[in-house]
Amino acid sequence: MDTMEIKKIVAKKLSEGMPLGDILKLLADEHKVTMTFLELRLLASELEDVNWEAMEPEEEEPEEAEPEKPEAEEEVTGHTTVEVSKLTRPGAVAHGSVNFGSGAKADWTLDQMGRLGLSNAEGEPTQEDIQEFQEELQKALTGQG
Repeated sequence: MDTMEIKKIVAKKLSEGMPLGDILKLLADEHKVTMTFLELRLLASELEDVNWEAMEPEEEEPEEAEPEKPEAEEEVTGHTTVEVSKLTRPGAVAHGSVNFGSGAKADWTLDQMGRLGLSNAEGEPTQEDIQEFQEELQKALTGQG
């Protein structure tokens, strides 16, 4: 099967709204044409009169996700919990995760210089959260927690 015949099949299936992944499978199964997805995408990009925007899935409205944030802020556990990982990261003395009393979460790392860092935070911890975190971390690292 030559390139022109493949282009005709691809153009027809695209006009029917078939996704490229399905076209790739169709070419392999029914026409014994093997190509990579990138090759198919490049071939399809050469086609004229293809409405690519019509083929993109409709995005959900971002407003649906926003109401969840206030609900998450309302989840208050009341107590900060600190977990210490048994594995040690390179350059760290200790690391783990923390669930703050206000509902915020983060990963923490204590480096060899004694500097404490938070990363991958979900939510914003309060000043009280930070104070309680430091106390709980000290207990966990000294074996009191």
